Amino acid sequence: MSQSRRMSLAETLANTGSGMLLSWMIGLVVYPLFGFAVGGGQALALTAIFTVVSVARSYAWRRAFERFRRS
Repeated sequence: MSQSRRMSLAETLANTGSGMLLSWMIGLVVYPLFGFAVGGGQALALTAIFTVVSVARSYAWRRAFERFRRS
């Protein structure tokens, strides 16, 4: 059974989105440990950038594997 593009995107967004909150909270702790003084908004912006990249990467890999599976 194959997964539609829409469901692939939904799964990727749910998976990555659920990690976004955790990543943001971890960033608030970790960034200062490495000498980066960031506020909550800055940490959220950085997390959002990494999240968008992660969603695009995950979606592309999922679609590539779906294409390989069909051939």
